[in-house]
Amino acid sequence: MSAAIAVLPHPPLLVPDLSGDAASETEVLRAAVRDVAKALAAAAPAWIAVGADPGGRRSVAPGTRGTFAGYGRDVPVALPGSGSADEGPELPLPLLIAAWAAAGTGVTSVRGELVAPDTSPSDCLELGRALAAEDVGLLVLGDGAAMHTAKAPGGFDERAESFDAVVATALDVPDPEALARLDPAVAADLWVAGRAPWQVMAGAAGGRDWTTAHRHTSMPYGVAYHVALWEPA
Repeated sequence: MSAAIAVLPHPPLLVPDLSGDAASETEVLRAAVRDVAKALAAAAPAWIAVGADPGGRRSVAPGTRGTFAGYGRDVPVALPGSGSADEGPELPLPLLIAAWAAAGTGVTSVRGELVAPDTSPSDCLELGRALAAEDVGLLVLGDGAAMHTAKAPGGFDERAESFDAVVATALDVPDPEALARLDPAVAADLWVAGRAPWQVMAGAAGGRDWTTAHRHTSMPYGVAYHVALWEPA
């Protein structure tokens, strides 16, 4: 059974070497991410990191190396664990951030599990139920709607506020069923990167009682970033 479940966003601006002028504006978000990563490591020395990537469903082994070179600067990272696989700059962004967040926490192993962004809710839930059988920490990576302001990456859409309010409330309660009900079509319209990973999380968390130990939501540059840690009640 999953020892704990952490939710993190995955914008490159979390990494200080990449954030430039955004470093001070995003410091509270970065601190929340680091706090939750440390707490997940304290709960479980091994993690499964779940993210969405256009390359589709696949596993990525512990020890895989990558770099943020594709995001502006050659900052190397590696998923903790034995092995030396190298995906270079093509290591997907969710796993680059997973590796960055894991660094210095003491976690000994991180395996990546990637799904396509358009994976159906039922397939996400099924994968989550399978992952829940492993006694590890589950690290779930994904951003909310990218349309909260006119200057947001996707422009403004009035549906963004209500969509991310549902996500934030579900993470607060905690409420896996609310995450399972997120609409894939609306999520795609709003440029939500976290819908499929959150529904994998819903599958992993279903049927158990949880308590929320840490929570943060902020929206720098018009994009919603949610941070949470669920622990077994």
